[in-house]
Amino acid sequence: MKKNKQQLIEEDLKYIWHPFTQMKRYEGDEKPIIIKKGKGIYIEDIDGNKYIDAVSSWWVNTLGHSNKRLNKALYKQAKTIEHVIFAGFTHEPAIKLAKSLIEMCNNDLKHVFFSDNGSTAVEVALKMAYQYWAQSGHPEKKKFVALKNSYHGDTIGAVSVGGVDLYHKVYKPLLFDIIQAPSPYCYRCPFGCEKETCQLACLKAVEDIFEKEHQNIAGIIIEPLVQAAGGMIMYKKEYMTELRKLCDKYNVLFIDDEVAMGFYRTGKLFAYEHANIVPDIICVAKGITAGYMPLSATLTTDKIYNAFYDVDEDGLKTFYHGHSYTGNPLAISIACENLKILKEMNIEEYLKPKIQKFSKELEKFKKHKNVGDVRQCGMICAIELVKNKATKEPFSYSDEIGKKIYKEGLKLGAILRPMHNCMYFLTPYIITEKEIEKLLNIAWKALNKVLPNE
Repeated sequence: MKKNKQQLIEEDLKYIWHPFTQMKRYEGDEKPIIIKKGKGIYIEDIDGNKYIDAVSSWWVNTLGHSNKRLNKALYKQAKTIEHVIFAGFTHEPAIKLAKSLIEMCNNDLKHVFFSDNGSTAVEVALKMAYQYWAQSGHPEKKKFVALKNSYHGDTIGAVSVGGVDLYHKVYKPLLFDIIQAPSPYCYRCPFGCEKETCQLACLKAVEDIFEKEHQNIAGIIIEPLVQAAGGMIMYKKEYMTELRKLCDKYNVLFIDDEVAMGFYRTGKLFAYEHANIVPDIICVAKGITAGYMPLSATLTTDKIYNAFYDVDEDGLKTFYHGHSYTGNPLAISIACENLKILKEMNIEEYLKPKIQKFSKELEKFKKHKNVGDVRQCGMICAIELVKNKATKEPFSYSDEIGKKIYKEGLKLGAILRPMHNCMYFLTPYIITEKEIEKLLNIAWKALNKVLPNE
């Protein structure tokens, strides 16, 4: 017997604990929305209401929902083999994907370690860096530097290098110690600088740390160009260019967390390309499968790989890390097809008019009395809301401005889901210019419903 909407909601709330959700809120009128299907940039609920997926279902969907070619790739692989142990075995799709990723990195990074999601890709990177130094004659290099306002995932290691108190503070007793550097937060510069005349004072703080502690530092991990979950904080590409020089000077590994930014979110394949650098380790996930299945990869150089390449008597140079679903053929086959589609679309050129359209439509938000900053990096757009534009005073968490805008957005047909005081847009790449205009009009109406521009 088919269950009705109310029955499904009751069973959901009885059995499921949702992520980043205060479940007690569901005791009132607010209930989880039951999604029935999706197509293109839209998802549709059980009542037939359609919503623009303005957040790409947590930043993963790039080619739209229910893409025919990706559906076919999944079905084709499922008829062959769904999974196989990846220790001592391999398969052609995994070889093909690894080779493609390395070629996309211009062969600067030469080895690919597959895992399951962004958090585990970061865990792999941290453990890889730590063990690399231990096996390279520098066991004293054990510490990591990370930035305030950073977010690298929800596993203990990833949380340890995170810097968003709202998500991470409660777990502090569980975490390993890191050295935290200031965030390159141009709108709220911790050094009082203006973006137009900034001389990268925030990077000077990193250099001071390196100068004092480099003998004990294994690596620094950053989100390239955009600190995403920290509030879509965007910073200059020169920061990364100069940071690469500092890492070389002080012998510190540069770990680039491209989980959210990779696969053209910033307008280029990887965000680090904007800075004309090559990191030592890169973490990728999310867009690698266009939102179809969990998959991640950690890419690194010959130098790091070779430190593990040894048949030693005790076996301790082996990288002892793995997951049951490492190299899953279903996910990897989708990733291969996804990369093929992106190449055929000439995606970097394909996105340019859409990036320009977003920029044009964002202009009107700058005039709103509660908009402090409007920022954009490729297909990522953010609007920071403030209580007072002159003083940059933020709204308090208890004001729930983001939540109120989210609710209004749903009524108007879009999933906005702001982060506290930050409205943002990370849409599927296939969104049309007309749909961009529609989405930004919905966002404008939702904003003015919550914060009238009087």
